[in-house]
Amino acid sequence: MDEKPMRIAANNRTKSLSSGDRRLSRRLRQGLLLTAAVTAAGAVVSAPAQADIGLPGLFGSGSAGTAPQAPQGPNFAPPSINIADGDTVGVAQPIVINFKEPVADHAAAEKFIKVTSSKKAPGHFYWRGDQQVRWRPNEFWPDNTDVKVEAGGTVSSFRIGDAVVSTADDTTHEMTITRNGEVVKTMPISMGKTKHETPNGTYYIGEQLRKMIMDSSTYGVPVSAPEGYKVEVEYASRMSNSGIFVHAAPWSVAQQGNSNASHGCLNVSTENAKWFFDNVHRGDPVVVQNTKGGTLSTSDGLGDWND
Repeated sequence: MDEKPMRIAANNRTKSLSSGDRRLSRRLRQGLLLTAAVTAAGAVVSAPAQADIGLPGLFGSGSAGTAPQAPQGPNFAPPSINIADGDTVGVAQPIVINFKEPVADHAAAEKFIKVTSSKKAPGHFYWRGDQQVRWRPNEFWPDNTDVKVEAGGTVSSFRIGDAVVSTADDTTHEMTITRNGEVVKTMPISMGKTKHETPNGTYYIGEQLRKMIMDSSTYGVPVSAPEGYKVEVEYASRMSNSGIFVHAAPWSVAQQGNSNASHGCLNVSTENAKWFFDNVHRGDPVVVQNTKGGTLSTSDGLGDWND
């Protein structure tokens, strides 16, 4: 008599469990199917540390964490730097960095270029197209400073030497050279004559050549023209990419100190040209003033200080 009610109670409990756990069973089956599908596809799923990957309402709830972003590298290959490791240059020498490919995002590239110096020298970047960026201090480098440049894997450590500054004045027809603020040499000069006036501005010395051929045809004036020439000169120190040099000009010694006779160069005697060649070097500034020749263009290549 009592067995039937017992069976009914058991059946009722079974029905109650099946109804209450239906959603749980369905979720578990879905989870197993999903795991099988992922395994079949060969996928590997990983979660960040401390991420809660439980099924909502089952093992907990939450959102997966965000993986940390890897630091972004430079947007350029290792470039070249114009000042070689171990070099000594003058106080007006800019840093020139040439890239192998055009760089579209200048600001992003600058973040991966670091300039450090042993003496305080705040400065700034400026670009010449998309494959060259330059950096120079706002004022001349402090004399006798150690500098290190790091640019996307390229490193150069060099030294700034004494502050050797030359000032060429067209009013006096003289050039005065100072070293660390003290006058060490004054020499008579002859600069650009009418229609060939030497531009004013701050130049800096580039290459120096013991001898070279100066040829007017290189800037469009035939050698056979009235203003043409082709002559070998000694002790030539380049001041501009447009062809202005300090060089020996024994033919104009009578004008040196008195008047202008050149096609733009700074003519000096052979003795003074040799002294300049031996004592003034790459990166040393030459300031030209009081001429009627306008101002040296910043695009000249050695006119960085005239912006």
